Parts: sequence; C-alpha cells; structure tokens
Amino acid sequence: MRRKKGKGIYILPNLLTSISLLSGFYAIVSTIDRRFIYASIAIFISGIFDMLDGRVARMTGSSSRFGVEYDSLCDLVAFGVAPGLLVYMWALKGYGRFGWLAVFLYVACGALRLARFNIQVDNVQKKHFLGLPIPAAAITIASSVLFYSWLGYKGELKTIVMPILTYILAFLMVSDVRYYSFKDMAFFKGKPFRSTLAVIMLLVIIFIEPRVSIFVFITLYLLSGPVLSLIGRKKAIQGSYDHLKENPSAKDDHL
Repeated sequence: MRRKKGKGIYILPNLLTSISLLSGFYAIVSTIDRRFIYASIAIFISGIFDMLDGRVARMTGSSSRFGVEYDSLCDLVAFGVAPGLLVYMWALKGYGRFGWLAVFLYVACGALRLARFNIQVDNVQKKHFLGLPIPAAAITIASSVLFYSWLGYKGELKTIVMPILTYILAFLMVSDVRYYSFKDMAFFKGKPFRSTLAVIMLLVIIFIEPRVSIFVFITLYLLSGPVLSLIGRKKAIQGSYDHLKENPSAKDDHL
C-alpha cells in the first residue's frame, strides 16, 4: 500500500508538468496557424501548471531528480521555443536573419538559464532566482502580444520594441541579477487572513482587464531585479564608504 501511494504521489507533479508541456506545444501550433492570441494564452496556462507542479512536489514530498530534469526539458519547449517562435512570427520575421538570430539568442540563453538553475537549485536559489526565470521571460512576450492587441495599434510599433525586448530578456536570463522567487511562504503562513484578502484583491484587479494588469505586473517584476540590484549596490558602496570614514587605517591596509 505504501509503495502504491508513493508512486501515485510522484505521478501527480509529473502529470502537471506534462500539461504544461502540452500547453507549450499548443502555443507552437497556434503560432504556426498565426493565431497569436491563442498562443499567448496557452503560454500563460503553461506557466500556471509549471508553478503548480513545483508546489505540489514540495507539498507532497515527491521531489526527485527525474522531476527536475523533466521539468527543465518541458520548460525549454514551453517557455523557450514556444515564445521564441511566437515573437518571431508576430514581430521579427520581417527582420530576416537579424530576427531569427535574436530568437535563437533568447532560446539559447533560456537553455543556459535552466542548466544553471539545475546545478544551483539546492544552494543559492531559495528566496531569490539568479537571473530572470525563463517562465517570466516567456510571459513577458505573451503579455506583450495581448497588451498590443488591447491597444489596437495597426502600425509597426511592435517591430521596433520587440527586437530590443527580446535581447533584454536574453541578457537578463543569464545575468547575475536576482529576482524574488516567491518560495518563502512565511508571510502566508503567519498571516493567513491578510494573505487570503491580498490574493482575492489581486485576482479582482487581474480580472478587471487581464491584458493590461498582467502586462503591468510582469513589467514591474521584470524591472524589480535591476532596481533592487542597483539599490543593493548603492548600499554596499555607502557601507564601504562609511567603514573607511570611521576607520581611516582600513583604507591604508586596503591599498
């Protein structure tokens, strides 16, 4: 009985990961059919199931090395290839070689980001991610497509913004910029009523106008890493300056 139960628990997170892969594959098919809105929504759904599989694995104690590797392979398809093809067909195809090279750089940096995550998951990525997570990069592309459709622009603004955004996302994924991981659930455990109210309010804001609110939230998250890094670096420089000011001899020792 115990062995059967254990096998059933391990199936659940892998099943959620498979659904995430299915959504990513459907995004690829929709992009080929030039149904960009459906492709963007499928990437969002893939992101939801990608978040759930990790939570379920930790809650049920069913984390495994196989699950980590399988999740990374699925993420490369759902959040690397699918949004890469989406942004190419939607905005970058007219650039020719420059366009598909930008997409290749995005996919390659996404693969490097996943490989680095796998070897560092047990030591440096508890509360913060090192580099922009690839699901966040994919959702940034998908939300841009939906936000552009909400604006109703018929011009070529997307062909100007999206190449720059694609390179920025590729750089952030392999950078040393830290992003909050939302794995620390201490706030939700310590204040369940307030956290429940906050989640409800967040859902209300999202459902008022999903295409706008999701784009705003993911943009703020995208900017949070560089902003917090600059603040941290400024504090470190100020701390070093104050230390040297209080201990003039330390400056001579440093020199």
